[in-house]
Amino acid sequence: MEKGVGMHITNLAKVKSFAPQMEGAKDLVKQIPISKADGTPNFSFRVFTIAPGGHTPYHKHDFEHLNYVIEGIGEVVQLNGRQPLKQGDFVMVLPGEMHQYQNTSQKPLVIICAVPKEYE
Repeated sequence: MEKGVGMHITNLAKVKSFAPQMEGAKDLVKQIPISKADGTPNFSFRVFTIAPGGHTPYHKHDFEHLNYVIEGIGEVVQLNGRQPLKQGDFVMVLPGEMHQYQNTSQKPLVIICAVPKEYE
């Protein structure tokens, strides 16, 4: 099937991993299994794998994003404190909300992050 035409099916194991250039990030890799290049009309799905002791930057942005913890244990840091995360948890981060994901375990923390395709 041509990219951008019809349904797109892939497996995460087949998606390229790379270290994102994000100031303040430590020990994480990013994959984009569904992207604007695949023809998604609205949202891209990113997957972040955060190594033990690693974290995303403490940051905010002008768009919401929706997260789901595929595996692992960690915390989400926000202005009013920290919240524990585990496999099966969902997080909605609103526009302008400061946040950071931290891996507090000895195994990888893997999170799906859905964002508007313009911000993948």
